[in-house]
Amino acid sequence: MIIVGIPTLYALVLRMFFGIKEWSDLFSVMSVSFLFCLPTITGILTVYFSGEDKVRRFRYRFFAPWVPIFSFFLITLLTRLEGWACWLMILPLFLLAASVGGLIGGYFKLKKKANKMYIPALTFFPFLMAPVENMISVTPATYEAITYIDIQAPAEKIWGNVTSVYKIKEEQDKGWLTKLLGLPRPVEAILNYEGVGASREARFTNGLVFHETVSEYTDKKKMVFSIKAYPYEIPSTTMDEHVVIGGKYFDVLNGTYELERLNSTTCRLHLYSRFQLTTNFNFYAGWWAKWIMKDIQNNILQIEKLRSENQ
Repeated sequence: MIIVGIPTLYALVLRMFFGIKEWSDLFSVMSVSFLFCLPTITGILTVYFSGEDKVRRFRYRFFAPWVPIFSFFLITLLTRLEGWACWLMILPLFLLAASVGGLIGGYFKLKKKANKMYIPALTFFPFLMAPVENMISVTPATYEAITYIDIQAPAEKIWGNVTSVYKIKEEQDKGWLTKLLGLPRPVEAILNYEGVGASREARFTNGLVFHETVSEYTDKKKMVFSIKAYPYEIPSTTMDEHVVIGGKYFDVLNGTYELERLNSTTCRLHLYSRFQLTTNFNFYAGWWAKWIMKDIQNNILQIEKLRSENQ
């Protein structure tokens, strides 16, 4: 019980402490101090409180720390401290860091280098590191998601399905990653007219709306549009606060459609998007964000292909 209970309790206390909004200038869940230190120290604690006979096995040192991580996972989901999407995205990192912590804890335990002051001092490390981390300014990073699809249809027909995406039925939605994460799915996006200055609202389920304004337009060839999502318009139940589009950490900037003729019967439809991340771990968050954006774009492209080739 101690082996799992104490590490899980430590993780919960750290999560609640770092989630206090009044202290967000010093302690943040979206920080290296929390996301890397919590699972690592949890792993160290798990192995530290384990019997030496178990710790001698590499498999135990590597996998035992996963148990309190999954316990923490379930408790935060049930109490709604965290959302499903956030957990799925951060879980690989947590499991790896917990295993590293288990190996570190095992090293000190087997080498008899741990003493009574070592563990208590270690548990306070995130509280000391977080204020220092928050004093370091975060530089926003811009990323691009590039997708395309080949369509056997006339350019006129394809372009009509690009400028106005009429209501998408649920069975037409093939965005497997967004479904897995429980993110809103696209519903419709209808342009009010074709040309620079035109606008449309790209509507998703659960009240998510992207406000798009055309900044560059060449008929049947290219359309560039800015994208804006207003956090105050998004219902609080739609997305976890840490992944809200247009929020503190993630924003979509613009999108581009380009139609390229390959031969007399086939065109290639390109869809690009640019988005911005503002975290201390963009190297990890950027990978997930790009994967999600590509899933959304490929989903929309396959719908435009289906409609262009069959309607």
